[in-house]
Amino acid sequence: MHLPALARDLYKSQKEVEALEVQLQGADNVARQEHIKDQLRQAKGELEQLRRIMAGRKENAVSSSSPRRFFQ
Repeated sequence: MHLPALARDLYKSQKEVEALEVQLQGADNVARQEHIKDQLRQAKGELEQLRRIMAGRKENAVSSSSPRRFFQ
């Protein structure tokens, strides 16, 4: 996955988590709250996974362009 596409997915995932958090605050039914909590847990997991991928991509991009790599 290319970095711009990954960044776009990361942004969408962040917005989804934020929207679910707002929905959870407004939910008055316990069953609805549990449903939203399940969705939120999944969305946060996906967000964290995307963050890890993005951090790895950034690290690889920096290290691959580093001039020290050629002199070691």
